[in-house]
Amino acid sequence: MRSDIESGGQKGRSFIEEARRAQIVASAVEVIAEVGFAQASLARIAKHAGISKGVISYHFAGKDELMEEVVERTYTGIAEHVVARMAGLRTGTELLRTHILAVAEHMRGHRTQLKALGEIFYNFRTADGAPRYGIKANEDIYLALEQIYRLGQASGEFRDFDTRVMAITHSSAIDNMFSYWVVTPGHDLDAHAAELADLFERACRK
Repeated sequence: MRSDIESGGQKGRSFIEEARRAQIVASAVEVIAEVGFAQASLARIAKHAGISKGVISYHFAGKDELMEEVVERTYTGIAEHVVARMAGLRTGTELLRTHILAVAEHMRGHRTQLKALGEIFYNFRTADGAPRYGIKANEDIYLALEQIYRLGQASGEFRDFDTRVMAITHSSAIDNMFSYWVVTPGHDLDAHAAELADLFERACRK
């Protein structure tokens, strides 16, 4: 999963253009979550948004670019929420727990986005048939999580371990928590996140 933002493309757009793009992205999320990636045509998304297909084509080069925008905006929202919750924290333990709990806190109100992301990650392919958002797309997240684990090791809070292995495990655990929650509406996401935070804290503690 990715958390980086393409900043260059947003410069020079008017408020109205940004608002329209946001509207199109929101409709894309709703349509993908409802009918799946394959059936989420630009025409269907346009109908949901109450605009013509030509309006989408004006703002996006095609479905691929729109899907990338859906992912970017979703992860930007997650990152902004998590960073705000982590501001001012100093210890590895605090940062570790807060990261897991804050991601769950944000996504609790965005089940539709999670469902749409799952469809995109599973179905969106490059020209050669490879997943557009394969494991290599997670590198920025792994690097950020490694910083938390290294901080905890440097301060003496955490035992010695391979931070890359822990970062991969951490990211995968969160992804699977959300995947299970999406298909199991009655599942207690907050309790799951708290248990996960306890698990990782115990695994890291010196």
